[in-house]
Amino acid sequence: MKIRVSSRIARLGLVMFVLLVVTTGCGLFRSEQTLEEIDVPVNQADNDEEVSGEGVQEGDMESDEAQDLETETVARQLYLINESGVVVPQTVELPKTDGVATQVLEYLIKDGPVTNMLPTGFEAVMPAGTEVLGVNLQPDGTLIVDLSEEFSEYQAEKEQQIIQAMTYTLTQFDNVDKIKLWINGYEQSEMPVNGTPLLDGYSRANGINMFHVDGVDLMNSQAVTLYYPTEQGQQFYYVPVTQHVNIKEDNLHLSIVQALLDGPAYDSNLLHVFNPRASILEASTMTDGVLELIFSKEILSDVNEALISNEVMETLVLTLTDHPDVSAVSIQVDEIDQVFNEHGVPYNEPVSREAFVPTGSM
Repeated sequence: MKIRVSSRIARLGLVMFVLLVVTTGCGLFRSEQTLEEIDVPVNQADNDEEVSGEGVQEGDMESDEAQDLETETVARQLYLINESGVVVPQTVELPKTDGVATQVLEYLIKDGPVTNMLPTGFEAVMPAGTEVLGVNLQPDGTLIVDLSEEFSEYQAEKEQQIIQAMTYTLTQFDNVDKIKLWINGYEQSEMPVNGTPLLDGYSRANGINMFHVDGVDLMNSQAVTLYYPTEQGQQFYYVPVTQHVNIKEDNLHLSIVQALLDGPAYDSNLLHVFNPRASILEASTMTDGVLELIFSKEILSDVNEALISNEVMETLVLTLTDHPDVSAVSIQVDEIDQVFNEHGVPYNEPVSREAFVPTGSM
């Protein structure tokens, strides 16, 4: 009996030993394979700026924080062409990234990443196949933009739209004042197809959607950009138009507001949102770039409630803060202590551009 028990114990021990070796060996094999799959080079793990999609193998795992960053978006303005051939801004949500200048340029390229988010009737402006080779912001606010040779493949009549859209899209950032164009590593003194001069760079001072107004004395006027609202289908947005305005009382800001009160100077789909009897009484610059405007009561959409329409306020703010010397606008109305927006919220503080469009540095 003792011999039988010992043999049985010995056989049982042998089986357990074999199982232990097999199980341990399999576990070791799986661990080594997994380490090979998810190992990240030290220089990548230590420097996020050097991490790329290259070399990522199936089985790599991302943290919840990384996944959240991938889906995080930020509002940007892209200047596109509408169905009337006018360059207009559209605010879109783009993936958040450090290379914002490169990103917004890539979203201006036809057949590029903007394709699936284009509003009905809109198109991108830069030729399909264009690649952004590099961008470089200079201390003086000049952004050098280096593009591939495919950028030159556009029709001559599209040239102004292209340079305007690029300039206004990139100068939405506070620290970009103008752009300089390079193609395939070489600085350009003019646009490649129709020869628009680019010697000193291109800025908002060059204008957008230029229009000549009949009857304006060019010797006593100045080119300014005015924003007018328009409707296209179910969309309501603002169109920037550069035109000459007569200077009144040696006051540029007063003259700009008067031009807005007069309404669009040509037949178009642009809307006139001001009461025809409204008048501007005073325009004076305050501290920190705040422009104070005093209007007659007709500027209000509801005199009893002292309401000013959102369209009137946005038209004024977008137009006036397009000029570098104006950071915000304060609206006052003759004989009215406090004005309110359409929702009854008082305008206790001057209104800046960021109330209506995304702003910020690059």
